[in-house]
Amino acid sequence: MTDRSDLKAPVLRGAGPHDAAACAAIYAPFVADTIVSFETEAPDAAEMASRIAANAATHGWLVAEVGGELAGYAYGAPHRARQAYASSCDVTVYVDPRFARQGIGRALYGALLPALKARGLHAAFAGIALPNVGSVGLHEAMGFVPVGIYREVGWKLGAWRDVGWWQRVL
Repeated sequence: MTDRSDLKAPVLRGAGPHDAAACAAIYAPFVADTIVSFETEAPDAAEMASRIAANAATHGWLVAEVGGELAGYAYGAPHRARQAYASSCDVTVYVDPRFARQGIGRALYGALLPALKARGLHAAFAGIALPNVGSVGLHEAMGFVPVGIYREVGWKLGAWRDVGWWQRVL
């Protein structure tokens, strides 16, 4: 087991436009090099700032800093557009690989999920491109349960990809 005594606890805070470039930099390799995101073009800082503003206003967008560096982010977003879905949300977390397995994702969700509940949301959903053992483990550790799989729902990096769905009632 790795000695984790030198790891610093993350500082969590609400995201702002000044975090857009760092969030975009964390996200870009997931878009370009993995099946984790189904986007095929990484958003630039301006687009990320727009996403932060939109989601922070309605659901919340948090960032985690370690030693003054942005280590990861998590946010909630609308689940679907129809009104009956208004009390449900999708959640997402991304952690810079340099800070992986240091509890950043758990800390972000540990703050985001109660904040979503406080906003009156009832259920959170996470779509996970499969396979992704780390993300599945994080979500299940945070109380999410699997509810289904969309088979061959997306084409990325030369193959059809499945997306599993996990749910947590808040």
